[in-house]
Amino acid sequence: MEENKAEMNDLEKLRHSAAHVLAQAVKELFPDTKLGIGPVIEDGFFYDFGRKEPFTNEDLKKLEEKMKEISKQNLKIEKVELNEKEINALKKSEPFKKELLEDLSKKGIRPTFYKQGNFVDLCRGPHVNYTAKVKAFRLLKVSGAYWKGDQSKEQMQRIYGTCWPTKEELESYLKRLEEAEKRDHRRLGKELELFTFMEESPGAVFFLPKGAVVYNELLKFIREEYVKRDYEEVITPLLYDKSLWETSGHWEHYRNDMFTLKVDNRDFGIKPMNCPSHLLIYKLKLRSYKDLPWRVADFASLHRNEVKGALGGLTRTRKFSQDDAHIFVAEEQVQEEIGRCIDFVKHVYVEVFGFTFDTVLSTMPEKALGEPKLWENAEKALASALDKNKMKYTVAKGEGAFYGPKIDFKVKDAIGRTWQLATIQLDFNLPKRFEVTYEGKDGKKHTPVMIHRAIFGSLERFIGVMTEHFAGKFPLWLSPVQVRLLTVTDRAVKFAEEVQSQLKKANVRVELDSRLETIPKKVRDAQLDNIPLMVTIGDKEVDNKTLAVRTLDGKVKFGVKPNDFLSLITSNIKGRELEIKL
Repeated sequence: MEENKAEMNDLEKLRHSAAHVLAQAVKELFPDTKLGIGPVIEDGFFYDFGRKEPFTNEDLKKLEEKMKEISKQNLKIEKVELNEKEINALKKSEPFKKELLEDLSKKGIRPTFYKQGNFVDLCRGPHVNYTAKVKAFRLLKVSGAYWKGDQSKEQMQRIYGTCWPTKEELESYLKRLEEAEKRDHRRLGKELELFTFMEESPGAVFFLPKGAVVYNELLKFIREEYVKRDYEEVITPLLYDKSLWETSGHWEHYRNDMFTLKVDNRDFGIKPMNCPSHLLIYKLKLRSYKDLPWRVADFASLHRNEVKGALGGLTRTRKFSQDDAHIFVAEEQVQEEIGRCIDFVKHVYVEVFGFTFDTVLSTMPEKALGEPKLWENAEKALASALDKNKMKYTVAKGEGAFYGPKIDFKVKDAIGRTWQLATIQLDFNLPKRFEVTYEGKDGKKHTPVMIHRAIFGSLERFIGVMTEHFAGKFPLWLSPVQVRLLTVTDRAVKFAEEVQSQLKKANVRVELDSRLETIPKKVRDAQLDNIPLMVTIGDKEVDNKTLAVRTLDGKVKFGVKPNDFLSLITSNIKGRELEIKL
């Protein structure tokens, strides 16, 4: 289990050790199984195994029992050295370990091993000292995974598990998992008729009419913000000649993640990012320092060739759109403009959606464009902007984009899960590669700095996260159906139709339920559809020309005048409020 980071906190060491205990249990119960790798992941661990027969739920139960036995044995986990004979024996019995050992040898890295009882695994470490510390764990599921994430290689069986310091923490986590399952956007999307997925287009979302409402309301919101913040929107092509991607560096650094094809005997790529097309637009005319900052926004569809096994509903797709923007600035404008972007993120996530987030500064990766000095300057600029805006942040070394460092915002949802959404990236490299310039105050040509910025990030991913955060119960302004009118008697239908017409004229999304059903039945159906406002109209309401208004969370107000109800709705929608106050 060699592919683990060397620096781990205590919880990660515990989970790392749990993965080893799982591997030992598998080898003891299913000795013909071959070992792959098993790193720590968020909230747990996994281990990949080579085995023809699929692991079943019954197998997982047996493995858990065996892991408990190994834990009770309190075996010492210690770093050991293997001689050449022992290493050759390991290579002979474990083909995946053999490949990893050969990879290490090519890099000139000496392999390290960890032992517990009779079980030995290739591993960097570190671990807890004894298996007895691995006691509050649960195996969660089995899925398929390609060896080393390569579709051309053998498919493995990946067993996922979680491990915590105490039984209480484990139980708390399992309850959160149960709640997460209820909120799963794939299930809610189907139940609420928001979106679906089809094998005819793997990794692409079919937004149904109700889902399209949510999508378009988000676009409307962000476009209004663009007007306030001096952005200009463009519409750009999806298909570009190979030469563009060579200039941008994507052909060298990102080609395997792109969809490529031949057109007129030329190599083309479907764009995975908007930045090169915006650089082409920038170059259409001469620009001066007076034109900067130039903020250009784009909602074009993007396509990335994600591994099929990695696709996951709306949160990992092949086709998606971003609320993408690129900002061209003079170097002395970087600090102020990054500050504007941070303010934009705060407004959207905190003030409008009520999220909290953690901030991460990601630095130069191993494979990167440009000179190290440029990277150093860019990283310092981002760190300085964060400090100036009094933002607490952590540093993720080597996690930047290949063209520049970035600030990522890890949003926390209603049940405490973390999602990567907004990003601000600083780029000194692409403007140089595309030879874009502006005329400075000194009359000389200068290279602008380019800020890559997305607030929602992928709209698909944001909708998936937001659907789970709200458990499908969207705020009024985002709800596909905002009001449902429920008639008690046939006599009430005419007045209900008048109210419906009044609401429609005000662009309120309203439905009329005049079925011959009881009011409890109609209310229950509306609740299942997550309708924010239910209006009951019976004989009393007809006679008094009033409404009985019920919110999704059970608040009720009688005797509401239609005009007052309309004012309440339109004010709530205009303010994009999270709650409805009757």
